[in-house]
Amino acid sequence: MSTPNDNKRQQLISKLKEMFQMDQADLDFGIYRIMNAKRDEISQFLEQDLLPTLRTALQEFQPAGLADKQKELAEAIANAKKLKIDPDSLEVVQQLKAELAEGGDLDRMEDQVFSDLHTFFSRYYQDGDFLSLRRYKEGVYAMPYEGEEVKLHWANADQYYIKTAENFTRYAFKTEKGRVRFELTLASTERDNVKTSADNERRFILAEQPLKLDGDDLVICFEYRPDEEKRKQKELNTQATDALLTLPDGAPLTQAIGQWTQWRASLASTLPTEKNKSRSVLEKHLTDYTAKNTFDYFIHKDLGRFMRRELDFFVKNEVMHLDDVESETAPKVESYLARIKATRRIAHKLIDFLAQLENFQKRLWLKKKFVLDTQWLITMDRVPEGLYQEICKAIEKPVRTWVGTSRSQREEWNELFALNDVQPADQPLTSAFLKANPSLVLDTSFLPKNLVYQIISSLADQGALDDQTDAVLVHGENFQALRLLEPRFKEQIRCIAIDPPYNRLGDGFPYKDNYRHSSWITMMRDRIAVAINYLRSDGALFSNIDENERDSLQSILDMTFGKDNRVEELIWAQNTTHSQSPLYSTNHEYVEVYARNRSEAERDPHMFREPKPGYVEVMERLKELGPEFPSLRDIEEAVDRLFKAHVEEYKAELRGQGLAYDDQTKKQDPWRGIFAYNNAEYRSLEGEIVTELEARSRNAQIVLYQPDNASAPAQKQSESTKDSEDPNYRYYKPEHPVTGKFCPCPKTGWRWPYKWDDSNRDSFDLLDRQGRISWGPTEKTVPRYKRYLHEVETNVAKSFFHDYTDGEKQLANLFGEAGIFPTPKPTTLVGRFVSQASKKGDWVMDFFGGSGTTGHAVINLNREDRGSRKFVLMEAGDHFDRVLTKRIKKVMYAHVWSDGKPKTRPAEPLGKGNPKLVKLLRVESYEDACENLQLARSEGQQKIIDQAPQLREHYVLQYMLEMESRGSLLSLDRFVDPFNVQLTISRNNETQQVVVDMVETFNQLLGLRVHATRLLNGVVEVTGVTQTGESVLVLWRNVNETNSTALDEWFKKQAYSTRDHEFDLIYVNGDNNLENLRRADETWKVRLIEEAFHSLMFTTAGF
Repeated sequence: MSTPNDNKRQQLISKLKEMFQMDQADLDFGIYRIMNAKRDEISQFLEQDLLPTLRTALQEFQPAGLADKQKELAEAIANAKKLKIDPDSLEVVQQLKAELAEGGDLDRMEDQVFSDLHTFFSRYYQDGDFLSLRRYKEGVYAMPYEGEEVKLHWANADQYYIKTAENFTRYAFKTEKGRVRFELTLASTERDNVKTSADNERRFILAEQPLKLDGDDLVICFEYRPDEEKRKQKELNTQATDALLTLPDGAPLTQAIGQWTQWRASLASTLPTEKNKSRSVLEKHLTDYTAKNTFDYFIHKDLGRFMRRELDFFVKNEVMHLDDVESETAPKVESYLARIKATRRIAHKLIDFLAQLENFQKRLWLKKKFVLDTQWLITMDRVPEGLYQEICKAIEKPVRTWVGTSRSQREEWNELFALNDVQPADQPLTSAFLKANPSLVLDTSFLPKNLVYQIISSLADQGALDDQTDAVLVHGENFQALRLLEPRFKEQIRCIAIDPPYNRLGDGFPYKDNYRHSSWITMMRDRIAVAINYLRSDGALFSNIDENERDSLQSILDMTFGKDNRVEELIWAQNTTHSQSPLYSTNHEYVEVYARNRSEAERDPHMFREPKPGYVEVMERLKELGPEFPSLRDIEEAVDRLFKAHVEEYKAELRGQGLAYDDQTKKQDPWRGIFAYNNAEYRSLEGEIVTELEARSRNAQIVLYQPDNASAPAQKQSESTKDSEDPNYRYYKPEHPVTGKFCPCPKTGWRWPYKWDDSNRDSFDLLDRQGRISWGPTEKTVPRYKRYLHEVETNVAKSFFHDYTDGEKQLANLFGEAGIFPTPKPTTLVGRFVSQASKKGDWVMDFFGGSGTTGHAVINLNREDRGSRKFVLMEAGDHFDRVLTKRIKKVMYAHVWSDGKPKTRPAEPLGKGNPKLVKLLRVESYEDACENLQLARSEGQQKIIDQAPQLREHYVLQYMLEMESRGSLLSLDRFVDPFNVQLTISRNNETQQVVVDMVETFNQLLGLRVHATRLLNGVVEVTGVTQTGESVLVLWRNVNETNSTALDEWFKKQAYSTRDHEFDLIYVNGDNNLENLRRADETWKVRLIEEAFHSLMFTTAGF
C-alpha cells in the first residue's frame, strides 16, 4: 500500500524524468537519443542515490534530542499495543507527540520537501524549456534588476531561441523489432512558407510506396502536400495506421521488407491511454510526428545561476514564512530551517544535473558549425577557355544535386535561361557556344571535384580569390551562419538590410504557446547581438517591421546599439487598401535605422543620402554626346528626349501596377527632381565657360544646370542687409550685361552681397565672373543662380517615402509564375537603403535572405552607378535553392526578364557591377550536431568511478555528458583523412551521409581572406591573410597517403622561400617535420590544424 510520501516522491520523480527528457524512452533521435542512452544510470541516480538521502539530510538538520523523542514515542506506542491499550489515551504518548509536532515530524517533513521540490521545478519547466511559467498571484518570481532607469525584461530574456521549424525534421523510435524512422519523400518538395488558404493546407499523407529498409531501420514514407480530398490530419493518420497494420506479408508493398510480420506486430502493440485503450505504437508516434513540434524552443544561457536564484526566492517566500517566525516556538523554527536546508541540498544537486544538460545543449548550439558543402557560381567569361572542352563533357552528365534530384548543368541552364531557345536540346554544347555566351552561370556542383579545383586555382592569376568573390550565399540557420562567418566579416559590413518575420499569425514564425512575443524578441535579440559585430564603425542596419513588433524591435535595437546610435524611423507608404478594416486601413510599414557609431557615420557626407534618381542616366547620355561636341540646342533636345522616354517608361510601370498617371503619381516620379536641369553649356577643365565654337578645340565638358532662385530666405534679416553703406547690403540692383540697365532685386533681397573685400567669399560679382548668374533677355527679369546637376549628385534621404513597386511582379517576371514566395519586398525598396548607406566597393549583408531581394537590389544598384558592392545572404528555408539561388543566377546572366525568360542574351561579358564569382556555403544545423552525437565512456573513466564511488555523484551531476561526447564532437581521427569526414544529416526530407568541407570550415574559423586554393599532388594548399594581417599557409593532406617524409618532399618542391612573400604561420594537419625545414633567415612557425580547429570551433567569447 502506497503512503502519501510515496505518492509525493513518485510525483517528483515523474517531473524530474520529464525534465531530464527521459519520458520519451522510445524516441531515438537528437537529444532524446543521448538521454535515453544514459536512462538507466540517471534513473539509478535519482531513485537510489539522490532522493533516499533526503531523510538522512532531514535527520542531520533536526533539532537536538528530536531523534531520541521519536525513538521514545515509538517504544511507548509499542508497549501500549502489547497491553492492548489505545496509545493515544496515554498522557506520555500525547506529550511526546506534542513535542515532536513542535520540533517536526520526519515523515511529514519529508512529504513537505517532496512537495516543495515538485512545486518549485514544476514552476519553471514546460515541454522541454525552462521558463518562468505564468502564475496568478503576486511576487512569484524574482526579476534581475540592477537599478537601471528603464529595464526591458521578457519571459525568455536569458535564453537562446533555437527553433528552426514547427515540424520534426527527424523522427525515429524504437520498437521490440527494431528502429523505425518516419521520412518525407522527395514528392513533398512543395513550396514552403507559401501561405495558402485553409482549404489548401498541406498534410502528411502516406506515400504510394510507404515502406523501405535502410540498413536495420524500417522507414515509413510520407508526402507533405495539399490533400485533394480535404481530409483532416487525424483522419489521414487513422487511414495510414489502418493501411499499414493490415498489410499482409508478401504483398507488393511488403515484399522487400524482411520479417514484415514481426515489424507489423511491434507497430501494432498497444500503448493505451485513458481515452484510447487500444492505441497502437504506430498511432501514438504518427500522432506525435504529424502534430506541431512544440518542444525545445529555447536553451538557457545560465540555467544553474537562474535556478539557484529562483530557488532562494522560492524558499524565502513560500517555504520559510518570515511573518510566522516571531510567533513560533524555537523548535518550530528549527524544523523550518531543517526543511529549508534539506530542500536546498537536494534541489542544488538536481539543479547541477539540469544545468549540465542545459549547458551541454548550449555548447552544441554555440559550437561553430561545419561547412557541409562549398560551391561556386561563376560566369563563363571568368573560366579559362582551356577548360571549356572538359566542362562541355561534364555539363551534359546528370548528377545528384543537394536538393535530391538528378539533373545536369545543361538541364538547369535550360530551366533558368531557356537555353533551348538558342541551342536545341539535341545539339551538344561546344566550347564555341560557351565562349559566345560569356554570362552563362556555371554551378560547380555539377562538376567533378578536380575540375572545380582547376577553375578556382586558375583565378589566382587574376588576384586574391576573396577579392574576386562578389557575393557569399549561405544556406543555414542564420544564428549558426552568423557565428561561423563572424571571424571573416567582423567589422567588414557597411550596410545590413533585413526583413525579419513580422510575427503575425500565418507568417511562418514558430513560437511557444503563450510566448509569442517573447519568443520573437529572443530570436531577434540573439541574431542582432551577433550581427552588430559585422558592422564597420561607420556602418548601419536597416530593419523592416510593421506595427505588431515595432516597439519590441526598437527596444532590442536600443539595447544592442545604444539609444544614442538610433538614426531614424522611416515610414514606407504602400499602395494598399484594406477596405474591410473596422478602423483605419494601414498602408504603411516602418524601417528602423541604427548606426554602429552614429557620430562616425555622420562624418561621412554621403551617408544617409541617396543618388538623385535619373542622375546616372543623364550623365551617361552627356558622356555619349561629349565626343561629338554638338550644339547646346542639340544637347538640350537630347536631354529632353531622355526625360520624355523616362516618363513613358514610368507610365508603363504605373499601368502595370494598376495606377493612373495623374497629379499624385506625377509627384512620385523619381526623376521629378532633375527635370529642371534642362539648360546646357560647355565648361573647360578649369571651370570657365566655353562657347560652342571653341568646345572641340578646348576639349570642353558638357554641364547641365537649372536657373534657381537667388533671393535670400524669407525670414528676418540683419539690419546691415538694408544699409546701402554696409558691405553686407543685399538690396542692390545689378547692371544687365547687354542692355546696361539695372535689374530689379528680389523682394527679400539677394542671397549674397554684391561684393566682398575678401575675393574668395561668394558674392554676386564673383559668381557673375564665374558665369554662374543666369541673366534674363532684358533688365526686367530678376537674375537667377545656376545650379549644376553634377554638384547635386545626391539628395538628403527623407524619413517618409512612397514605393509602390510590386515585389511579387518582379519575381514573376524572373520566374514566369506568380506566388513562388510570399510577399517579397521590391528591389527598389532595399536598393534605397543600400544606396544611402554604402559606397561602391562596400559589403552589404542580409541574414534573413528570403527570396534574395537584397542581393538582387545590390546587383541592380551596381549596374546603375557602376559600383562593385558585394553582399552576404543567409537563409535556412528550402527556398534558398528553390528561389534565392536561382534568382541570383538569373540576374547574373541577364538584367531584364519577362515571363521567366531574358529579354536579351548578352553576347559580351556584362560590365562592371555584375557579379562574376559567387561562393555558396551550406552549414551544419543544430539538429545535425545533435544527431551525430555519440556518448562513449572510456575504460579509464569507468575504472576511476568504480574505484572511487564518492566521485560518481560529482561526475554524473557535472561532467558526464561533456566528457563522454568529446570524441564525437571533434575527433582527432577526422584530421587523418580530412577529405572524407562524414556526417549524418537530414536534408530534403531524408537522412543522408555527406562529406564535410573541412578546408572551408577552417578558413571560416580562422577568418582567412583567401588568396588562392590549389590541389597539388594530393595536398590542398590554401594561402591567405588573417584579420590581424598575418600571412598564412594552410596545408591539408590524407596522412595515410602523404606521410611526414612525403610532405617534406612536397614542401621542398614548392620553393616557398623563393617566392615574393614570407609566411608568418603554416598550419598542417597531422604530425609533421616542417619546422626542421625552416632556414635561419626565415621566421615562419608551424601550427597543428587540429589544435587551432578545436579552439576556434568551441570558442564562446561574448556568450
